[in-house]
Amino acid sequence: MSISYINGDRIYYAFLAGAREVVLNKARLNKINVFPVYDSDTGNNLAATFNHIVDSVKPSRSISDTLRSIADASLNGARGNSGIIIASFINGISRETGHHKRLSTRSFAQSVQKAVPYAYNAVSNPVEGTMLTVLHDWADTFQRLAKETNDFVRVFLKSVERARQSLKETPDKLKVLKEASVVDAGAQGFVLFLEGVAKLINTGDLKTLLYGEAPDAAVAEPAAVMGGNIEYRYCSEGLVAGTAIDHTQLRQSLESLGDSLIIAGTSEKTKVHMHTNEPEKFFLSLFEYGTVTNQKVDDMLRQYQVVHKRLAEVAVVTDSAADLSPELINEHQINIVPININIDGSAFLDKVSVKPEQIYDLAGRASEYLSYSPPSFNAVYHQLSFIAEHYQSVIMISASREFSATGEVFEKVAEKLRDDGTVVNVINSHTKSGAHGLLVLKAARMAARGCSYEEIVDSIENLLSRVKMFVSMTDFKYLARSGRFSFLQNFVLSLFKLKPLVTLDEEGRDKLFAVAVNQRASLNKIVNAVKKINNGKPIDSYCIVHAGAAELAENCSQVIAGLLQKEPEYVTEVSAAVAINTGRGAVAICTVSDTGKEECALC
Repeated sequence: MSISYINGDRIYYAFLAGAREVVLNKARLNKINVFPVYDSDTGNNLAATFNHIVDSVKPSRSISDTLRSIADASLNGARGNSGIIIASFINGISRETGHHKRLSTRSFAQSVQKAVPYAYNAVSNPVEGTMLTVLHDWADTFQRLAKETNDFVRVFLKSVERARQSLKETPDKLKVLKEASVVDAGAQGFVLFLEGVAKLINTGDLKTLLYGEAPDAAVAEPAAVMGGNIEYRYCSEGLVAGTAIDHTQLRQSLESLGDSLIIAGTSEKTKVHMHTNEPEKFFLSLFEYGTVTNQKVDDMLRQYQVVHKRLAEVAVVTDSAADLSPELINEHQINIVPININIDGSAFLDKVSVKPEQIYDLAGRASEYLSYSPPSFNAVYHQLSFIAEHYQSVIMISASREFSATGEVFEKVAEKLRDDGTVVNVINSHTKSGAHGLLVLKAARMAARGCSYEEIVDSIENLLSRVKMFVSMTDFKYLARSGRFSFLQNFVLSLFKLKPLVTLDEEGRDKLFAVAVNQRASLNKIVNAVKKINNGKPIDSYCIVHAGAAELAENCSQVIAGLLQKEPEYVTEVSAAVAINTGRGAVAICTVSDTGKEECALC
């Protein structure tokens, strides 16, 4: 078979075949992922990138139109270092192709060759021995062969041989790969893509390639490397839409925040990737250039721990409405799914790309009221499927369904995970904030002690009715705006400038339980409520959470500690999602009463 030109249909089906090969081998890629960070997610990131492209692309008989659609989808869906490098390369091919319905093999080779600098220029510090090297070697060979013949089949198949050889040479160019006895995972992903296209060319059987059985690719674990020594913890990405995004200026504004900086795209749409310890600063910098969507932050230290340093065989997962101290989250390896915080068209990630203490200033600058929304199914499934691969079971504890629809997303993801063979349970906490956090902490401690999945689920469900939360607020307008209280309540509280005290009912709905004329009276009423609970069912543990009121929270902590003769589990700031409803100055005391039952045989 000989092919002398490529059109939109051919490039589309070739892309489908290549993408499928990558997706089917994602576990293999995860296993050999050691550079730039040993976080075992290159396969997941490349699979997510290619899946998004396949789902989004709009094929056309015109190669230019099809490439433009693939390029746009790649920018929108790119994940991780390798995903964004691939997106840069594809965008380069698209831009260098110009406007054509079809291309000769030689013309396509020129576009491919000219696209290589797009990939290199996207990376702040290009490293050889990675996908970049294989891209370069493959494109160089493709162009050289295209000068000898216009037969696309011959040129492509021969160029794939060079890509395989270049892949084998990556350990010789990058020390960490040689130490781990593996090739570069991103480069392997690109070669798999090329091999998928080669299979289509060799067989012509599109149906088998697209719907056949997955390959059984057994791969040896990489040799021990310094995987836990992660200088920059958070792999952060965002898609910026603006009118005149200056890539040089943007790069300069970000370089001091971390490493692995990649900037791809155009002056109107730019995908940015970086490893940093300050994702909130990274995203606020992007926000200066336009609307920031498709935000993604992977905790690479937690990913490493999940694969290599698990504390338990039961994974505990919750959403960001569960207010816990960062120290306890890290100590117990609690997995947090961030709720979306919507600010002028940008969807930030609660507690990750936007910190609670930033929310008040952002609210003042925003042109419309801040709001929150549940994470997408794909975002949750991407995070949870990775976790499920490495634990025997998963327990997901969601905020009250009355507060957020995140629990419903958890349920849908759980259904998919069960189909994949995962043992998983979703518990509706019927609460939020610190009360929610106390339940999650209890589950995590039981998991660390070795309690079984069933014992943890039973214990948490028995505690649901024994968790209480009392909130003192300085301003009622935020809850009033949420529509959770009647017009009459809003009117009276506003008219007399009363301080509302809020709790939650059994279903997790906000409920006004008292009012006070000033803050001192408000806190006294909460202390009395805590005293009443303790007299009936002794309080086993408690926490104090606040919205920008650290000093007041500390004073409350001292009072309650004296009353109960025990220190709080933690004192911490509430999530941005909770702060949107409470406003600055709110303080809450959250308690869990003793059930009197043994939690598990190991407790």
